[in-house]
Amino acid sequence: MNSLTRHFPALASRDFAIFLAGHVLSLIGTSMQNTALPLLAYRISGRPFDLGLIGFATTLPTFFLALPGGVVVEHLDKRKTVISMQAIMMVDAFVMAFLTLNGSIQIWHIVLLSLILGIATAFEITARQSMLIELTGREALPNAIALQSTAFNLSRVLGPSLVAPVLLFFPKNGEGWIFLFNGISFVAIIISLFFVRARYRIPPEPRTRSMMDEFREGGRFIITNTSVGAIIFIAAILGLFAFPIVQQLPVVSKDLLGQVGDTKSIVDTRNSMLYAAQGVGALIAAFSIAVNNSARTRGSRLLLGQAGFILGIIALPFSRSLWLTLALIATMGWGSVTQLATMNTLIQLQIPNGLRGRVFSIYLWALQGVAPFGSLLIGWMTQELGLSVTAIACGVICLVSIGRIQLLNPNMRKSDG
Repeated sequence: MNSLTRHFPALASRDFAIFLAGHVLSLIGTSMQNTALPLLAYRISGRPFDLGLIGFATTLPTFFLALPGGVVVEHLDKRKTVISMQAIMMVDAFVMAFLTLNGSIQIWHIVLLSLILGIATAFEITARQSMLIELTGREALPNAIALQSTAFNLSRVLGPSLVAPVLLFFPKNGEGWIFLFNGISFVAIIISLFFVRARYRIPPEPRTRSMMDEFREGGRFIITNTSVGAIIFIAAILGLFAFPIVQQLPVVSKDLLGQVGDTKSIVDTRNSMLYAAQGVGALIAAFSIAVNNSARTRGSRLLLGQAGFILGIIALPFSRSLWLTLALIATMGWGSVTQLATMNTLIQLQIPNGLRGRVFSIYLWALQGVAPFGSLLIGWMTQELGLSVTAIACGVICLVSIGRIQLLNPNMRKSDG
């Protein structure tokens, strides 16, 4: 046990260990739903734009709610806030399961339920990320972030690998059973949070100023801290041009890799393999960061992660081989998690406790708040121009713009908190 906590100091916290156990089970269900939902939507409508529309609905609430949500969360009990938002997500999954199992699910149902899920997520992510330091303390926070990322990406391997057998066993409404399991899986994290006691919790301060004044204070911190500001700007570019590409994996499975005579089960299995490959790459990245998250390697790790992810996007349209595509998707998964976990750590170590919710909500807004417009843009481009042109164009935009930011802000890679 001493050896385990020496390598993973966050696990020395009983509260974090309990939370992580429940979170893993919940994340597996969420990953299964995230794999099955685009496949169901694409089968219902056959339009890539609808995949972008669903992504738009899921992330649009973040655009409006992330910034005020960060101010609100600072004055709430983080643990209770996470429990409440997880309960809403659970009900949302159960409704999705009911509609799918009785055969009445339509695109507008998926869009509406994705919108509700996005509203809950906008508050839950900020509250959960702000809660981590209350469970572990500042010293073990980088390891807690890395372990949470490992749990998330472990689910991205296990989730998709479980989807294909379920869809084969339930060929008619298999997605409904997946959504039902996801709803049940939320019980795990909700129960775990009832047993958590935050030893490092700082009681919420009573509000003495207006919400706008508090938000301006967080903005001033970002303006004066150029390293944090540069990371947030990079997050906005990724949220607009890069991450929505991943929503088009069903198009890769069915169109780019499609063969004459493909059956539904073949396309479903290939789609699950793509999501699993993404999860494998992501899991490797998350685990390696959990084992070694030293300040000395963060700058180079950020560069490598961004390069792997962006170059993977650019190379994806040129592959017509399943195994080469799986390798590229795995590289993108590795690069995505490597850069996000590093960016998260660099920001969190520099935020004062009194500004944590506000500054992190601005980062979340940059990463996910602009994503709905990226989802619509890339969904439209894919439908009108094809995925190949879209991926190359967006990849080049990211490569040039993020490369320029990195060159102009070398101190960003030296931030060690």
